[in-house]
Amino acid sequence: MKIKYDLKHVDKNTKARFGILHTNHGDFETPIFMPVGTLATVKTLSPEELKEMGSAVILSNTYHLWLRPGEDIVKKAGGLHKFMNYDGPILTDSGGYQVFSLAKNKKKDITEEGVHFKSHIDGRNLFLTPELSIQIQNKLDSDIAMSFDECPPASADHEYLKNSIERTLRWAKRGKDVFNNENQSLFGIVQGGPHEDLRKFSAIETVKMDFDGYSIGGVANDDESKEDMYLAIDYSIPYLPEDKPRYLMGVGDPIDLFEGVERGIDMFDCVHPTRLARHGNAFTRNGKINIRNEKFKEDFTPIEDTCDCYACKHYTKAYIRHLIISEETFGARLLSIHNLRFLIKLMEEMRVAIKEDRFLELKEDFYSKYNKK
Repeated sequence: MKIKYDLKHVDKNTKARFGILHTNHGDFETPIFMPVGTLATVKTLSPEELKEMGSAVILSNTYHLWLRPGEDIVKKAGGLHKFMNYDGPILTDSGGYQVFSLAKNKKKDITEEGVHFKSHIDGRNLFLTPELSIQIQNKLDSDIAMSFDECPPASADHEYLKNSIERTLRWAKRGKDVFNNENQSLFGIVQGGPHEDLRKFSAIETVKMDFDGYSIGGVANDDESKEDMYLAIDYSIPYLPEDKPRYLMGVGDPIDLFEGVERGIDMFDCVHPTRLARHGNAFTRNGKINIRNEKFKEDFTPIEDTCDCYACKHYTKAYIRHLIISEETFGARLLSIHNLRFLIKLMEEMRVAIKEDRFLELKEDFYSKYNKK
């Protein structure tokens, strides 16, 4: 079946939405944070651990799975869910972000037909089109597939962005025309940088194609300011239908989650929590900490006393610091468990607050502690 979104309540003081996302692999409350499993695995974690921490939808990457092991192997295995033994819903991105970062000469490599680029594995020449991206995702058999869009840099000028949006709209139609999986849903992507007129145009034209959900793209570029990200959301949301899910791509900082939810976003994803973990960083209610810091050497308390994750229930900062300093993989696993549970629990608290019309109260309380140095 296609996914279905039921809007249950909008916070009376904001645009924050509480809803239910119905999928082939269960029903889940939104807003949600989606852990990223790029290569059909959330780094260092098992599907059982993800389920234990309350994870719902996870994300896998079309580009990476196309190269290794190949979409045909995943299809032979029975699809992505069986291949990776995850019985919850899976979203696959289009591969566009990776492809555009690998395309060197933007004017030459990005054509109307598709994108030329070199493999990050062996340097061979590759060519990805909107049709091929969708066909790969059809074979992966994720619950949600994403349209193939151009991912322009945040620094691109108005004229470039306008031309890019028009191409992305043509690509979205081409992908939708070849889409062939009745059990899979397809999301359209809104682009346009921080420009109100372009976001409005992109949103209106994308919605005309009647996708199963809508994503706001182009907000997780390295050269983009937080203010531009929030403007992109503000300029897009008014033109997206209320009865379909809204997804902000590549965003996972706690502050950005609050800002996105307040503006009407339902779904988020980011590699941030597991990447931070591998570098020894942990989320806490008082801000991020680096467990490598000398002050944690004899700290025999959990990462966070109020956290209910496996790492905080069983291990101390001193022990986890020892693991990270010693480059033991278990340290990265424990911090990954904590960071993902931190964000998932934060979304749980947001959902309760939305239902009780006190989202701003929760936000203000979190900010007052998280921003302390």
